[in-house]
Formats: sequence, C-alpha cells, structure tokens
Amino acid sequence: MAEAATGFLEQLKSCIVWSWTYLWTVWFFIVLFLVYILRVPLKINDNLSTVSMFLNTLTPKFYVALTGTSSLISGLILIFEWWYFRKYGTSFIEQVSVSHLRPLLGGVDNNSSNNSNSSNGDSDSNRQSVSECKVWRNPLNLFRGAEYNRYTWVTGREPLTYYDMNLSAQDHQTFFTCDSDHLRPADAIMQKAWRERNPQARISAAHEALEINECATAYILLAEEEATTIAEAEKLFKQALKAGDGCYRRSQQLQHHGSQYEAQHRRDTNVLVYIKRRLAMCARRLGRTREAVKMMRDLMKEFPLLSMFNIHENLLEALLELQAYADVQAVLAKYDDISLPKSATICYTAALLKARAVSDKFSPEAASRRGLSTAEMNAVEAIHRAVEFNPHVPKYLLEMKSLILPPEHILKRGDSEAIAYAFFHLAHWKRVEGALNLLHCTWEGTFHEVSVYPKKELPFFILFTAGLCSFTAMLALLTHQFPELMGVFAKAMIDIFCSAEFRDWNCKSIFMCVEDELEIPPAPQSQHFQN
Repeated sequence: MAEAATGFLEQLKSCIVWSWTYLWTVWFFIVLFLVYILRVPLKINDNLSTVSMFLNTLTPKFYVALTGTSSLISGLILIFEWWYFRKYGTSFIEQVSVSHLRPLLGGVDNNSSNNSNSSNGDSDSNRQSVSECKVWRNPLNLFRGAEYNRYTWVTGREPLTYYDMNLSAQDHQTFFTCDSDHLRPADAIMQKAWRERNPQARISAAHEALEINECATAYILLAEEEATTIAEAEKLFKQALKAGDGCYRRSQQLQHHGSQYEAQHRRDTNVLVYIKRRLAMCARRLGRTREAVKMMRDLMKEFPLLSMFNIHENLLEALLELQAYADVQAVLAKYDDISLPKSATICYTAALLKARAVSDKFSPEAASRRGLSTAEMNAVEAIHRAVEFNPHVPKYLLEMKSLILPPEHILKRGDSEAIAYAFFHLAHWKRVEGALNLLHCTWEGTFHEVSVYPKKELPFFILFTAGLCSFTAMLALLTHQFPELMGVFAKAMIDIFCSAEFRDWNCKSIFMCVEDELEIPPAPQSQHFQN
C-alpha cells in the first residue's frame, strides 16, 4: 500500500514537473486570462489606485531608508558569498540552487543522468553528457586512509583541498545512495554518513551500519578511510564485494517492478563496479599486476557501458607496467576515438608508443642534418597532439616542476590532470630509452605561449550581488543629495507601473512634474510672439 502511494506521488510530481517544463506558456496565459476575468470582483483597478496614492504620500526620507537598507543587505550577502567562495571554492547560492531547487524544478544531475543512460543502454547520450563535464573523478585516485593519510602523518598537512573532498562526497551520494535507502536502517545510516564532513563521524556511522547487517557501502567507507595499509583495504573490499554482489543479484531480479527498484539496482551496480575496480587497484599496488589486468578486463566485459569510471585508464597504466605495448596499442585503438572524450592518459600514451619506435636512436643533430624520417615525424606529431591537449604535462615528465600527490578530482586539460598523469606514468616514460629526450627536444615547438589554465573565476552571484550593492548604494546617495528630484522621478515611475491609465502616459508629463516640483519659471517669450 505504501509503495503504491509512493508511486502515485512520484507520478503526480513528474506530471507537474513536465507541465511546468513544457507548458509554462499555457499556464502563463491561463493566469492572465483569470486575472482579466476576475478584475472586477477583485477590484484590481481600485487596489492599484490605492497603492499609487499611498506611494505618492511617501517622503524622500523613506526612499533614502529603502535604498540604504537594500544596499546594506546586498552588501552583507556579498561579504558572505565572498567568504564562502574563498573557503569552499564555490558559490553558496549556486550550490543551494543546484542541490535543492533544481531537483524540485525537474533538473537532472549529470552523474545521475549518466547512470540512467548507461543502465538503459543509451551509450551515445552518455558519451555526450560525459564529454561536457570539465571536472572528472581521477581514475587513479589514491586511498585516503592508506596513502593520503600517510602524508598527513609525516608532514602534518592535508594533501586534499576541501573543494576536492566536497566533490568526492557528492560523488559518493550519487553513486552509493538512492531514494529508497530510508526503508533499510543500515542504508539510511550510510546515507547520512556520506554527508558527514568529519572523518571520524563517517567511520563511526559505518561501524554502526555494520552492527545492523552486512552493508557493502559501509565496508567501502572503512576500506577507503580507516584502513592504514593497502592489504587491510583489500581485505575490507573483499568483504564489501561479498555483500555487494548479493545485493546486486537480488535487485537485478526486481529491477523491472518499478522505478524504485530500478533506482536501487542502478545504485547496486555502481557499488559493485566501484568495489571490483578498487580491488583491481589494490592488486596493482601490491605488485600483482597481471591479476589486476585480468580483473580490469573482466570488469570492462561485464559492464561495457559504464565508461564514466574510465577503467580503461587503469588498464593502460597496468599494461605499461607489464611492458605489454601490443596490448596497450589494442586498448588505445578502441578508446582513442573522436566520439569519446580525450584525456592526458590516452593522448600521452599514444605519443609514448610512437616515440618508443624511434627514441632509442633519435639525435637532434642528425635529424637537423638529414631531416625527420616518417616514423620520427609520426612521433613528433603525436607529441604535438598530446601537448596541444594538455600543455602542462611535459614539465612534470621532464621534472622541470616538482610533483605532489594527485587530487581525487582533475580538471581536463588542466594542471591537476597533468599532476595525476605524471605521478603514475613518469616511470613508464623513463623505462623507454630516449623517450624523455625526444619529448624534451620537440614539445616546446607545439606553441609559444603556455596557458595558465585552469583559472578560477568568480561565481555569477558574487558579481551580481556586487553590482546590486553598488547600484542601491548609488541610489541611496542620490536620494540623500537630491531628495526632491529623486522623489519626483520615483513617483513618476510608480505612476507609470501602477496607474490604470499608464498607456496614456508620456515623457512630457514626467518633465511637467519636474518643473512643477522644482518651480522652474517658464522661458520668456519674445515681443513678436506676444503680439
């Protein structure tokens, strides 16, 4: 009974959202028609006249107080927005709008749309929506407890920014939660745990969920944040796999029984893929590279449409570690496609394979005397294409800039993506003899000026509130200095918008009001005109 009521409410909400999305013009004209029909019973003309008379009796001091208060409020909003942006890297108003208002108005999150597209098999729309994203989750991101926290223990500094961790929290809520979690106590606890900012509170909530039953997402959180070694994280992920596989099989049988079951199956699919991918990464970290390659290949065969996890980039790195360059070329042939979004891993791995064919015998002096051969030209062009995609990578590969720990999220074609790529692939470039020498001799010829992308821009609402504060402050100053003139213009504007006869209004009446208020004497007429 409860499920039927929930389904009816969902359908009603979807109908309302659809009507407001596509039939807003019809709603607008219906409202105008009703206002026109009910103008006499509602006494709209009389009410407008009363409002106009009330506003005409206001003194200039009221307008000074009004504009001054508006300027003060907008200034406070500006200060708060600037503080929030400096601390958290995003606009508070924009975040509230995206998180709370857009779902009510029928907006769809990019991640959820990607999940639904992948579950429905619509790979083209999935690729299109993914390619529009700028910020991506790092496919080779480290483990917080076993790797990032080790840096904190040694240096006493945090390796991740709050903005990066906030994006990860949003990803976890998208991938590991669904609307029906409140029906299961353990999942309800984990739904709150993913929103916690305090790491210890998240870990405590995960232990609390495991006391109720075997919860896969609780094991994931403990493996990511509480485990202090990769071996310990792998053990927890294996327990998560056992629990997650059971949930996946149960939800797979019920996915066609309604939208609620379909969302739960989509969540269980994301959880299972995440667990298997992290298990493969644990095997790679522990030196079992061939096992990791097999796990990644099996995962890509089992879930071929979930390209948003970028598992092929993990596979490329593992194959390069095995020096299986033929297999690397086969993976590139499949994913180095114009219809798929590019990445530094794909572009620079393709350049590395081309450079490998000629780098051991390459000499700049000999090339300048005899010219470049066909293979050398192909290698140089591949390097140029890679540098055009992300110009920040060569300085990290050539160790002209020092490396830091890669973030959990990267900006495509930005410095963060270059750090993440070089952190894992520098050893592969060093292993190929002469590859870094060829890169050093050719990458600067791609272009002359390297961009400073990414550059953080001010959010729209900070600029808007700054303009609103300045405008209202200017109005307050003008009203204080010229109260009579500003009062006349204010009354004129009020009469234009509130009077029932505003269609007969013209600019001449405004200037006549100004002349009467300021008592401007009429211009003297000539004697000829008087006669």
